[in-house]
Amino acid sequence: MSINAELRDSVRLPGGGALVNGFVFESRHDGGRRALLRNGRELEVYDLDELFAGEVAPVGVFPLPWAGWDRGVHSVSPDGAFAVFSGQRAVRAVGRGGEVLWEYRHGCWGPELGHPHSGDEQQVCRGLEHGSCRVADDGRTVWAHVVHDEREYWAVLDAADGRELARLPLESAAAGSYHVSHPDGIHMGLSIGMGQDGILLYWARWDGEKLVHWDLNETEDRILADVHPGHSGFLTLEHYGSDLRLHALDGDPLALAEPGSHDEDPDHDQDQEPPFWDYGCGFVDAGTVIAATGDDEEDPDQAGHWLLDAHTLRTRGRVRYPDGPVAGYVRPLGDGTWLTFDGRTDTLNRWGAAAVQP
Repeated sequence: MSINAELRDSVRLPGGGALVNGFVFESRHDGGRRALLRNGRELEVYDLDELFAGEVAPVGVFPLPWAGWDRGVHSVSPDGAFAVFSGQRAVRAVGRGGEVLWEYRHGCWGPELGHPHSGDEQQVCRGLEHGSCRVADDGRTVWAHVVHDEREYWAVLDAADGRELARLPLESAAAGSYHVSHPDGIHMGLSIGMGQDGILLYWARWDGEKLVHWDLNETEDRILADVHPGHSGFLTLEHYGSDLRLHALDGDPLALAEPGSHDEDPDHDQDQEPPFWDYGCGFVDAGTVIAATGDDEEDPDQAGHWLLDAHTLRTRGRVRYPDGPVAGYVRPLGDGTWLTFDGRTDTLNRWGAAAVQP
C-alpha cells in the first residue's frame, strides 16, 4: 500500500540538512518547536513556525565559546535567554550577548600525552570524542555528559549557576552522545555512541534530592530515536538497523518492526535481501511513526520512507512523494508532519500525509 505525501511548507535554508540529520529540536517555553543550527562560529536558533512562514532570520544567535572546538551537542533554554555549550573541558552557559553566565569544569574529552592545558581555554586536544548537554524543558536543570578523572559521568547541574546537583558514573567510552528530553518535563534520555563498541542508553529523572536512573544495556545495543508525544513510550533502533522497537518508559518492549515486515508491498522483490532501517525515524503524531530504510548499493530503490502504526509498529504503507522518490534522513515533528532536506537546492521541506479521498 502507498500513502501519498502532501507538501505543507518549503523554505530554502543552506545547511538545513542538519535539521533532519541530527538531534537539534527543542521545546519553546510555550510548547512550540525550535531548531538549533551551527553556522560557523555561531549557534543559530530558529522558530520552526516562523521559519516556514517566511521569517528566515534566526530568532536568536549565540557565539560559540571556543574557537578551535567544533564538536559537542549544545542546548538553549526554553525561554531562549541563554545557551549551554558542551566543550572539550567545560560546560559553559552563555547569554545572548555572549557573556559567560557560569562554567562547569570537567576533564578533557581528548587528552594528548604531554599537552599541559596551560590555562589557555582555547587550547583543543586532537581527540574526536565529545559529550553533550541539554537544558531541561522546565529550564531549571542542565544535564551534561562529562569526564572526570578519565571516567565518564552524567551530571545534573543547576541551570541558574552551574552548581552540580548529582553525578552518575557511567561504564562508557564515548565517541559522542546526545540527550532526548521527555515531553513529560521530568525525564531525560541519554544515548552514548561508542563506535564499533556499541551504544549505551540511559533514562533518569531528578526528583529534587536524588538522581533516579535505569538503562537498557544488559543485552542489546539500541539507539534512542524519539519519545511518544503523548508520553506513552519511546522508540529505539538496533545499532545496525535490524529492527525498530517501541518501549514503555521503564524499558519493557511493547512492539517491534523488522525492516522486512513491509514486504507485502507490491514493489518489494521477494528474492532480494530486505533493507535495513536507517537512523531517521520517530513519531509523526501520537498514532503514527515514520521510518526510513537505508540505501542498498545493489538496489538503491529499496531506500524509502514508511508509515507505521505507533502502537503496534505494523506497516501502514510506503510514502509516495509527488515529484518522485525521496530517500535519506527524515525528521518527524510530532504534530502530524515530517521534514526532509533537498541538498541540491538547499530546501527544507515539511510534509504530511494527504487526506484519503472517499
